[in-house]
Amino acid sequence: MMTSLPRTLTEACGLEPGFICEWVYDTTDNEAAAEVVGWLVERPLKVVVILLGAWLLNRFVGRAIDRLVTRIVETRSQETTEAESDDLMARMGRRARSKLQRIQEQAERSKQRAVTLGAVLRSIATFAIYAMAVLAMLGELGLDLGPFIAGAGIVGLAIGFGAQSLVADFIAGIFIIIEDQYGVGDYVDVGSAAGTVERVTLRTTVMRDVNGTVWVVPNGDVRRVGNSSQLWARTVLDVDVAYDTDIDLAASVIKQVADEIWQEGLESATVLEEPEIWGVQNFGADAISIRLAVKTEPGEQWATGRIIRARLKKAFDEHGIEIPFPQRTVWVNNVVQRDAADAGATEVRDDLLERRSGGDGDE
Repeated sequence: MMTSLPRTLTEACGLEPGFICEWVYDTTDNEAAAEVVGWLVERPLKVVVILLGAWLLNRFVGRAIDRLVTRIVETRSQETTEAESDDLMARMGRRARSKLQRIQEQAERSKQRAVTLGAVLRSIATFAIYAMAVLAMLGELGLDLGPFIAGAGIVGLAIGFGAQSLVADFIAGIFIIIEDQYGVGDYVDVGSAAGTVERVTLRTTVMRDVNGTVWVVPNGDVRRVGNSSQLWARTVLDVDVAYDTDIDLAASVIKQVADEIWQEGLESATVLEEPEIWGVQNFGADAISIRLAVKTEPGEQWATGRIIRARLKKAFDEHGIEIPFPQRTVWVNNVVQRDAADAGATEVRDDLLERRSGGDGDE
């Protein structure tokens, strides 16, 4: 049970008297002295302690954000270093240099976004921490914060309901940048749209599809991301051949065509590893499917597939391998006999009609 305080003590030091004010009152038994010490010593000391705590907390949060930004920057720098040491530099010449330059540009943009995000997060954290500190200091000075907090809560609730989608977009954008889910130049599928990323902000992602249409997708609407431009890609082709084709011959021709493209090192079709024949994939209604898998540079899987298909057509023609087309069995009735029977029936009917008309005339 809480012990009731003397009325004079509460008038001098408040309902919750501090240690210094209460000690002065007990020592001097002077209400005025205790009140002066409370205003000039105790309350300023509490304000200083609150400011010091806010400063320390802000420093701690700022360093945590800086470590996060540093980790993101180091990750992008590591990718650039790996690209610089890649053996493609020695094997592909201008193509490898172009690739390295693209990676460096993307890494630099990612670093800039990470630094910008860190500055935004630090500003938000600083504002929130010192705002709470100011409210605590005003409470220590004896101001009634109840109406202010109630009004701010109502305004915040109204803004929260009205801008909840905006807040969701902002939070999702932060995680997209922190986790490096995709960046400028990546080809991504976010469900509602697919295309090449042209710009990533904290609120939206701007993409352009193959038809040239620009899609602006709010980050809060991104539920899943399919990125076709990370590290490597793969072209998977199911090549159809006729049922009477020699499977081993067809597989060897497909492998030979893919190996030739791999060894040529085309600029638009950079094959990273030896192509693989995965075997017979399917028995279809008209053909047998043989699956070919080719590992390529990210973003080049579609061009590689087009080149392989064109060369396979020529190679199949040279080796007499049939590319199947839909085949159906059609049953045809004997139309000549059917027409003769129909003609005979017509003559009989006409003869009967003539006889009937002749009989009516004699009567």
